Amino acid sequence: MTTTSTETTRRASQGAKTLTPLDLAGGLPSLISDLPTVLRGLRVVRTSRGTDKLSIGRRFQELAASQPDAPFMRFLGSEVSYGEANRRANRVAEVLRARGVRRGDTVGICMVNRPEVMLAILGAVKAGASVGLLNHHQRGEVLEHSQKIIDSKVVLIGAECAEAAESIPREKWLGELIAVGSEVDLPFRDFTAGHRPDELSDLIWLEDELEKLDADAGATNPPEADETLGNETAYYVFTSGTTGLPKASTMSHYRWNRALAGFGLSGVRLKKDDVLLCPLPMYHNNALTVGLGCVLAAGACLAIEEHFSASKFWDQARAARATAAIYIGEICRYLLNQEPGPGDRDHSIRVMTGNGLRPEIWDEFQERFGVDRICEFYAASECNIAFVNAFNVAKTTGYCPMDFAIVDYDPDTGEPRRGADGRLTRVGKGGTGLLISGISDSQPFDGYTDKEATEKKIIRDAFSDGDAWFVSGDLMMDQGLKHASFVDRLGDTFRWKGENVATTEVEAAVSARHEVDQAVVYGVAVPGADGKAGMAAVRLHNKSDFDGAALAEHLRSSLPSYAVPLFIRLSKELEVTSTYKSRKTELREQAFDTSRFDDPLYVLSSDKGYIPFYDGAENDVVAGKA
Repeated sequence: MTTTSTETTRRASQGAKTLTPLDLAGGLPSLISDLPTVLRGLRVVRTSRGTDKLSIGRRFQELAASQPDAPFMRFLGSEVSYGEANRRANRVAEVLRARGVRRGDTVGICMVNRPEVMLAILGAVKAGASVGLLNHHQRGEVLEHSQKIIDSKVVLIGAECAEAAESIPREKWLGELIAVGSEVDLPFRDFTAGHRPDELSDLIWLEDELEKLDADAGATNPPEADETLGNETAYYVFTSGTTGLPKASTMSHYRWNRALAGFGLSGVRLKKDDVLLCPLPMYHNNALTVGLGCVLAAGACLAIEEHFSASKFWDQARAARATAAIYIGEICRYLLNQEPGPGDRDHSIRVMTGNGLRPEIWDEFQERFGVDRICEFYAASECNIAFVNAFNVAKTTGYCPMDFAIVDYDPDTGEPRRGADGRLTRVGKGGTGLLISGISDSQPFDGYTDKEATEKKIIRDAFSDGDAWFVSGDLMMDQGLKHASFVDRLGDTFRWKGENVATTEVEAAVSARHEVDQAVVYGVAVPGADGKAGMAAVRLHNKSDFDGAALAEHLRSSLPSYAVPLFIRLSKELEVTSTYKSRKTELREQAFDTSRFDDPLYVLSSDKGYIPFYDGAENDVVAGKA
């Protein structure tokens, strides 16, 4: 079985409950007031097709024509209007076309958050090209792998990314490299406007090429923007990946347009005078698909930040005059971990959208910061469906109007489990299982650049002969009424004493202790034991002491016995990906081998709580002697 009654009960106690029509009724007033927008979004989701002529570039230039003076983008006190941004994007498109970029080519972009990265993205798609969004944190082998699989015709390299560019021998770069300067200082990176690093001295510069254009260049939109079909690739987003080399998932203009409708029109429902604060990197789907999609759905303004800062977040919101914001992963918990202050409610943000706000901190977050509405959603770069909390129901990833199923799975293989008849079994309301989504002409799976990797994510003949479903790899709780709650990533869930342990639940229990700043939970192999034992890497708040007895008592009272971690590792820093996901691979590999790290390590004893680890402790734990 995928879940036990104990697990289901525990999740319900944390807020992930099954829903009734009454649960949805509370959100109806705001939904009804926005009903025309909501219905328009649902209609687009249901009726748009990949063969339609629709693209990001076309949507943007239509807005630029209808509201040229409206603010489109804010950054560190500067502002760019829709009309100006469209003209500048058209000029970028002219330069790219002059360098040989044609419809269907790829333009790689490696830049930090600043106005030029958005103008480059818009310019590339308006020229009919796909955008390959390279992670500016990557170096060497990983970056080389990423740039090779998108096979760019041109790569735009930010001047601030000279170190990344130099981490790959120049001859191994695919496509012509063009450097892009910054018009403003970048304080977080200690980068001065106009600086041209020596490492990029052999490259041509985009701004030099733009200066060569006629003064009226950019006044006319490139024809490709109007001709691009929905099933053409808009951009490639790399999985942030806590394991292995990243894969490039494909985002078509069609999927982006449906996201604009589903998230922007039916879910978040911004108005024209709204300002959405986005501290997330543009190479992440939450920023480019959800953030930009919500803004362009309404013709609103996007306020981008260099990077996320928990201590400066509300200051940034006030400076940008933001009325909405986007989050991901642990950002909400990082904000909660800040010392309370008068600025917590001194802002204009009324709605926040993102994924990863855990049920156990939902109410506390909303109350402390006075956010009227949390539009949580579930989506993934490669997934062909999404859930969005359109009804303003607490502690849910929301509603999905598309074709999906939550099915029984084999916890040992992670594969959907087939019954005696060879078909899959839905878990039913209140059950936890593996999320899969139907693949059809109206709900296509764009896949990866790697065809073999694409096929591995598809299961066929699931419920009837010839059907095909995308396997998400995520465990979800079926809340009923086409709503679901995220439980865990299948790769993170582990099995101990015959039970499935969801790391998100254990992390929530550990993090509930006042002295804990951050916790990462994972399973480690123990010689002579079936399954994997729970281990938590914990970072304490400054000046906090570790109380092993108190922590053990707390966890034993809040978790089933099999879910209580057997090992606690105290870490000064817990590395995360650039999109705030914990890097667990190295932690799993090191396990309790103290020769591979210097952090203090503790083991769970039967009567004294967590005590310092000693030689052979893992064997005593398994044998019940600790």
